[in-house]
Amino acid sequence: MAGQQAEQTIHVGGEWRTALSGATREILDPADGAPFALVAEGDERDVDAAVAAARRAFDEGSWPGTPVAERAAVLRRVADLLIRDREELGLLESRDAGKTVEEGRVDIDCVADAFRYFADLVVGEGAGRVVDAGSADIHSVVVHEPVGVCSLITPWNYPLLQASWKIAPALAAGNTFVIKPSEITPMTTIALIDLLTEAGVPAGVAGIVTGPGHSVGARLAEHPDVDLVSFTGGLVSGTKVAQAAAVGVKKVALELGGKNPNVVFADACATEEGFDTAVDQALNAAFIHSGQVCSAGGRLIIEESVRDRFVTELARRAQKIRLGRGTEKGVECGPLVSAQQRDRTESYVASALAEGAVLRCGGRRPEPDATRPESGYFYEPTVLDACHREMKVVREEVFGPVLTVETFRTEDEAVALANDTEYGLAGAVWTADQGRARRVAGRLRHGTVWINDFHPYLPQAEWGGFGKSGVGRELGPAGLAEYRESKHIYQNLAPSPVRWFAG
Repeated sequence: MAGQQAEQTIHVGGEWRTALSGATREILDPADGAPFALVAEGDERDVDAAVAAARRAFDEGSWPGTPVAERAAVLRRVADLLIRDREELGLLESRDAGKTVEEGRVDIDCVADAFRYFADLVVGEGAGRVVDAGSADIHSVVVHEPVGVCSLITPWNYPLLQASWKIAPALAAGNTFVIKPSEITPMTTIALIDLLTEAGVPAGVAGIVTGPGHSVGARLAEHPDVDLVSFTGGLVSGTKVAQAAAVGVKKVALELGGKNPNVVFADACATEEGFDTAVDQALNAAFIHSGQVCSAGGRLIIEESVRDRFVTELARRAQKIRLGRGTEKGVECGPLVSAQQRDRTESYVASALAEGAVLRCGGRRPEPDATRPESGYFYEPTVLDACHREMKVVREEVFGPVLTVETFRTEDEAVALANDTEYGLAGAVWTADQGRARRVAGRLRHGTVWINDFHPYLPQAEWGGFGKSGVGRELGPAGLAEYRESKHIYQNLAPSPVRWFAG
């Protein structure tokens, strides 16, 4: 934060300021529960000020009309600045969200990739789509224009990455925006606003209001001067956002999480290398960032003939995952983001055991040591065997280091289990049979399906889900289209009277 006081974390019209109420919030390090930053606690009045500035910047400012090549150059400068500050930002992301520093560094690289991708995408587009009107005297074309003022509301698990998936296409398309990061992990998003300014984004185009969802988020969703609302978060909050935005008939993009199946067929484990890879990827699917990932593969659906060996080895390796403060060398998994999230995880495990699940490993807070203070929000990677669809832990998104195990005997049964969810964000299928791989992937009702892999994403590919995982798409050409309106321009080069009416 370039020179402003610690609590000046609201950015309006190109200036940093405190909350109009004067309220502040301490940001806690989840590794020890201690405060490490102080931010402004904004409310509806701060949102009104920020939206008014964004509205002026869109209606009266230069950004919407800035040539595409110039907007793209700004986005590329942002990417360069992110790489320049990679170490600082990676460390800040680790302290803010609890992830390891290495995960934080990878996140920054992905954020830079997103800005570069959308810069390249807008530059490579044509001037519009010509529509054949059937006459040489008619010129008809469909062009794209920015939506206007965008409300961007992001989650706490990937603060900067999720922000970039919204900010980069919004800016590339010529919009202005006000972003509300999660109130518990706002630090890297605050830092990004400074980088946008340094890169040349004009005053008023990029605004941020730090504060809680019930006031700041709610006002951003309902504000009459906002044209689009993009929200990533939980189903309950997303439903409220959609209801609030519906009153003004705003464009809405919602990414609401998932309950993602990782389907493993026995033939994927026929060789020692295949078995080892499938187990390793199942660990990655479930436990990266302590399971706090919307696409986490928290449902292992495995063919019955290899279930015992697979789950035994999976549990053995899960017990060896090194938990600790993300800034410590050798740590593989950090804490949960908050005491509330740890309590939530504990309640899901307790309900699963009460409903008959078999605990294969984890299921408790670890013993404290030099890398994980007792005051930190740590929870052991947990494998729950003998699970079934009626269990709460199988139906609902846990967002913690918990893996449930279900079994199948036939391909049809595997597909039925994988699709038996209200969500439809992501899933994976593991098999050595390429025909089966394509067949099962085609039958899975999920927005992203990985074959013999888990978790990679490409900036060029759309990201989004089916069912209660939300509406709209991020990344790829569809991600840019979310931030645009289409306009049909019909020009008659030789106008003549219609003579439909007497006169």
